[in-house]
Amino acid sequence: MMDVLIPVIYIAIFPGFVFLGIYSTIIQWVDRKLTAIMHNRVGPPIYQPIADFIKLISKEVIIPDNADVLMFKSLPYVAIASIIASILMIPVYSNNAIIKFQGDIIVVLYLLTIPTVTFFLAGWSSTSPYSTIGSMRVMTQLFGYEIPLFLSVAGPCIIAGSWSVSDIAKFFTEHPSYIFLNIPALISALLASQGKLERVPFDAPHAKNEVVGGQFTEYSGRLLALFLLSIDIEMIVLAAFINAVFLGGVFKFSGFLGFIIFIIKTFFVCLVFVLFKVAMARVRVDQVVKFSWKYLVSLSIFQIFLNLYIKLN
Repeated sequence: MMDVLIPVIYIAIFPGFVFLGIYSTIIQWVDRKLTAIMHNRVGPPIYQPIADFIKLISKEVIIPDNADVLMFKSLPYVAIASIIASILMIPVYSNNAIIKFQGDIIVVLYLLTIPTVTFFLAGWSSTSPYSTIGSMRVMTQLFGYEIPLFLSVAGPCIIAGSWSVSDIAKFFTEHPSYIFLNIPALISALLASQGKLERVPFDAPHAKNEVVGGQFTEYSGRLLALFLLSIDIEMIVLAAFINAVFLGGVFKFSGFLGFIIFIIKTFFVCLVFVLFKVAMARVRVDQVVKFSWKYLVSLSIFQIFLNLYIKLN
């Protein structure tokens, strides 16, 4: 019985759906509140994200006549499921993830690619002109930021001599000076993650003043609520991933103290995402691809060669 119950608790409660849902809701409020303050506005009350979610799930789900009904309905659940699966391989309350093995960092990266694919399919299956344009922008951006994101994590893997997220976090805990060595790759990963989350300046796929709501234009009710929740949760998971790979995880702490360190560090990473959003203006999709390939890829490759040189000498 316990062999079945424990995995269910991991997936449904902690560090799965319930924990990520609550934490992402808090971060969403912080994001909106700080953005409002920086824009000299009041901003929403703390309960606003919850009120918005309840309002959405209570509304009717409207499906376009020509849409692929099965795909249209199932994609939000696939997006959330893949994100929750990835957190099980990222350290949360210690530098040992619930699931760990050599190569799990590749699995995490691919699991975090699935939501982007669902965003593309969501727009494509809606058969709406605005949704189709948004979905094509999603896929175009994917080719821009995904390569530098993959390359940026290769540097820490090389210097740590492991392809396991847990092992990398342990290595930087034991050798904290190497954290500063990977700052170029960290910058590349942060900017690529901003593109992955489709946040300003990389929010062209759902730019309201251009394509209404982008790939989610035809979504409503609980399906739209789940898609928006999946984006908020993905922000937390990416922050946790960056913390483990670049910032030494929770250092030598574990249990409740390790969890507090995790919250503090991931909160800081999320604040960086917010600052990027407030400080920059939207760029075109072609500019996203050009910037990613010209600068972020170059920065990540530089980091790889630097780490190879240090590792071999």
